[in-house]
Amino acid sequence: DGKIRTLKQINALNIRIAKEQRGWGEVFLPYLLDGERFFHTLIVSPPGCGKTTLLRDLIRCLSERKWAMGVVDERGEIAPLRDGVPQMDVGPCTDVLEGCPKAKGMVMLLRSMSPDIIAVDELGAREDITAVYEVLHCGVGLMATAHGHSFSDLERRLKPLMQERVFERYIFLSGRSGTGTLEAIMDKNGGIISKGAD
Repeated sequence: DGKIRTLKQINALNIRIAKEQRGWGEVFLPYLLDGERFFHTLIVSPPGCGKTTLLRDLIRCLSERKWAMGVVDERGEIAPLRDGVPQMDVGPCTDVLEGCPKAKGMVMLLRSMSPDIIAVDELGAREDITAVYEVLHCGVGLMATAHGHSFSDLERRLKPLMQERVFERYIFLSGRSGTGTLEAIMDKNGGIISKGAD
């Protein structure tokens, strides 16, 4: 049916071992919260620069503050489960849906778990964008990651969301001075709220 079923003649493997960076998210929380209000947030960077690691720790931080977190972990990278138990700390008020496509998972969480915030990794597909609108129309917060270097990258890949200024906070990371280097935190109009150290 036009889907990949198996890979053959593999001559190399790239194994990525996910690590927790507990406490990293605490630094960012003041920029993402205004009292009891959470700003819809997008974490942006090239591959391998800490997007998922930061997302995971922000989920933990918010969950520990009693926000009901819903996580769609399509590839088991945010909170890999073993016998239904997350193997990384995502906090006490977090429900994880693993192995489910993001778009379907977001809708399932909305209908069954009553989350305050839904978190997903690597937005980009057309159906993801449709699901984002459903999340927003239900009054639920959104925290996500996306590949990119700049606003212009995002405008190409997530055009409708960018045109409508859906995200209220953007965290740009790079690998310039090591994995997870903060380049800037920006508002929905691209105004700089905080800049990383040079």
